[in-house]
Amino acid sequence: MLYNSHMSFSKVYSAQTSLLNVTPISVETDISRGLHSFNIVGLADKAVEEARDRVSAAIKNSGFDSPKSKNHKIIISLAPAGVEKEGTHFDLSIALSYLSASGDLEFDPEGKIFLGELSLDG
Repeated sequence: MLYNSHMSFSKVYSAQTSLLNVTPISVETDISRGLHSFNIVGLADKAVEEARDRVSAAIKNSGFDSPKSKNHKIIISLAPAGVEKEGTHFDLSIALSYLSASGDLEFDPEGKIFLGELSLDG
């Protein structure tokens, strides 16, 4: 994970699974000042794009400030961009990457892969 005094960038790891094939996926979050937006980029299917709302609700209901309550431009990049990302199991890695970038959570993601769907109550 890269760290700067503004805690505006973080990187955690997840995976795209397909039967017995596993492709490591980097989940990078960049937060900057500006009108609120929350975008997920990197060839994501509908379920991954819908993670914005699940993740926002789960973060809020876990006692953190909701991403929607701040005037931040949030970009979540799922890389490599050429690999299709499917399913809801990216929720956890997106939430952890966001919380790390916002400075609400500190941990060492190196050597770990995060998979899991989040419920709205966190």
